[in-house]
Amino acid sequence: MALKKPNTGKSLGRVAARIGEPSAPDEASLGLDRYDIAILGELQRDARLSNLDLAARIGLSPAPTWRRVRRLEEQGYITGYRAEIDRRKIGLGVLAFMRVDAERNTGRATRALEDAIRKLPEVIACHYISGTGTFELQVMATDLDAFSRFSLQTLLNLPHVKDVHTSFSLGEVKSGGALPLGHLQATRVRDRKDGRGYVAAVA
Repeated sequence: MALKKPNTGKSLGRVAARIGEPSAPDEASLGLDRYDIAILGELQRDARLSNLDLAARIGLSPAPTWRRVRRLEEQGYITGYRAEIDRRKIGLGVLAFMRVDAERNTGRATRALEDAIRKLPEVIACHYISGTGTFELQVMATDLDAFSRFSLQTLLNLPHVKDVHTSFSLGEVKSGGALPLGHLQATRVRDRKDGRGYVAAVA
């Protein structure tokens, strides 16, 4: 489904040092050992784990486990904790993917649209995208009538919106998945085989 406005213009942690390496490795893998990676994996699966249970699962005593969790929080690896809610049980039956084409005449215009999108509770995710369009939104609504009102009365009236194209989810195969961590473990195994190590701040 495509919606259009009249065309008013053209769119336009701390870093650990890698020993023996001439350039720094990917920042995502720096400063993390196997216990840190294990903590991230366990908390992604169950963020309600007590520190005692978490320590038992990763094979450390409670005190260093607590310090590691705090460090991961302070360095921005862990950005928060939240409950996962079944959207259907609270009446949000419609999930839509909306590609928004913006009139990007200036950086100020694009930032104004970004700020407006952030304030919409119906928008649960927003990404800059390549190809056609400027943003890809994930939008939730109770039903098609509510979604139509949101599209016509709210989204199309945001500043600098030119076109909107919508696709609807017909069923979820996977959602709310944990972030993959295998590349962190693979990096450590590769470095160990190469005889290199990390100098990292460890709690």
